[in-house]
Amino acid sequence: QLQFVESGGGLVQPGGSLRISCTPSGFTLNNYAIGWFRQAPGKEREGVSYISSSGGITNYADVVKGRFTISRDNAKSTVYLQMNSLKPEDSAVYYCAASSMFAGSLWPVQSWYDYWGQGTQVTVSS
Repeated sequence: QLQFVESGGGLVQPGGSLRISCTPSGFTLNNYAIGWFRQAPGKEREGVSYISSSGGITNYADVVKGRFTISRDNAKSTVYLQMNSLKPEDSAVYYCAASSMFAGSLWPVQSWYDYWGQGTQVTVSS
């Protein structure tokens, strides 16, 4: 079972920034497309962003477009999600997920992904 280490979550004030990371344990992410998802209490898990294995294609949910940036460093086998202008409604557990296939427009569909991380908590509050 492939596993991830997600890090960088925490408490931040509204309007602040955080960068969360997704690093695999025991394998390389280089051949996988990566999605970031989030789940707030009482809500369904939703797709936030996606990056293809090469990094050449990225996608964002409308609610984070212009505020979040996904990137990857294949030399470090790490994917990042830079989150700026954070709002209280961004508070959630954030998960990274890996897919061995190009998802295209299906990127928010959770069943497209083969492996999931344990999540990192992001709390936006004053």
